Amino acid sequence: MTRILNSECVALVGKKVTIKGWVNSVRSYGKLAFADIRDRSGLIQVVGGPDVGSLKNEYVVEINGAVRARSEKYFNDKLVTGKIEIEVEKINVLAKSAELPFDLHQPDINISLPIALDNRALALRNKKIQDVFKVQATIVQAFREYLDKLGFTEIFIPTIVAGSTEGGSEVFPVDYFGYKAFLAQSPQLYKQVLTSIFEKVYTVAHAYRAEPSVTTRHLTEYVGLDVEMGFIDSWLDLVKTADDVVKTIFKAVSKKHQDILDEYGVTIPKTVKNTPIIKLKDALDLIYKRTGRDVRNELDMDPEGEREICRWSLEEFGSDLVFVTHFYTKKRAWYSYADPSNPDETLTMDLIGCGVEWISGGQRINDYVELQKKISSRGQNPADFELPYGQSFKYGMPPEGGFCIGLERITQNILNLENVRQ
Repeated sequence: MTRILNSECVALVGKKVTIKGWVNSVRSYGKLAFADIRDRSGLIQVVGGPDVGSLKNEYVVEINGAVRARSEKYFNDKLVTGKIEIEVEKINVLAKSAELPFDLHQPDINISLPIALDNRALALRNKKIQDVFKVQATIVQAFREYLDKLGFTEIFIPTIVAGSTEGGSEVFPVDYFGYKAFLAQSPQLYKQVLTSIFEKVYTVAHAYRAEPSVTTRHLTEYVGLDVEMGFIDSWLDLVKTADDVVKTIFKAVSKKHQDILDEYGVTIPKTVKNTPIIKLKDALDLIYKRTGRDVRNELDMDPEGEREICRWSLEEFGSDLVFVTHFYTKKRAWYSYADPSNPDETLTMDLIGCGVEWISGGQRINDYVELQKKISSRGQNPADFELPYGQSFKYGMPPEGGFCIGLERITQNILNLENVRQ
């Protein structure tokens, strides 16, 4: 008999079926026993005799039996299959499980992050932990679908590269058959090259930063949802696209995963039609006025500053999001476009969400000669970037810019997770 998923049994009352999955729990009462069997579609209860009672958690089983309706007083409204059960006729144990190191299936699993990571393959079988990655998958799906509708082309970029993207020291060196190479810090240069071909591109890319910081918000390997777009009229086109993408993600998660949001006791971050925008200089002044903490001479906001500016945004505008713009030229990467009205500032932006930076981006320099000068001014050799990067500017690059969304960070903050490693 062909295997069917647990959720499909709802429409098969009175029929004989074959299901396969993992034993989630067993409840034995002598001659009568119940077990919950888990597959990718969810749980279903099976009922039988001592053969069911002898099963152990996480055994992989094949069960043949008849689907029957439960008595109304035994309905379980929390399950799609909560009004049915399977009367077991035959059990085939496909694989046994070792004794579990912790109670795996408690609804609000209470194990430390180190234990969860040391037992990752097992811990991920817990529904609540697993649900983090369902939300993450929906975020990527919504990102792709929205940009596809706008005519973007998805691209795929190398992660072993000849040089660092921005000339920093925070790179992982790689021995490439006797040559020096690195793990890519970002897909930045490649997506700019491909903007000169496809105009509007995006990629879901792994990136690597050799930063030995142990914080709740940093990873040495992360996934970036990267966007680059040509023929922009101004840097505000990037702000609008980034704003729309994030709100589209919120809508998709809310629509598809309200049960998971409820499970985590969270709501989608508050937004307004036009997310507030504030220049970095004004933000630093505001932080000083609100808190007395003098950060006015800093080149960027620290984590406490990001939290404070989000508190201001929520109080003044009812938004958990705020764009901070016009970061200083000396702080931003060499490809950043300087504000014509104030060359000390760039036409760049960060989106701060729930007190954490989610997005960084801005308009890029698109003039070949100016780009060569800027690379040289940072102590780097333009020749090192000529192929294929410089070449794409040498032969005509439209006004363009882009941004990157940190996938793990936006997932962490939507679900209010304590640590990005979750």
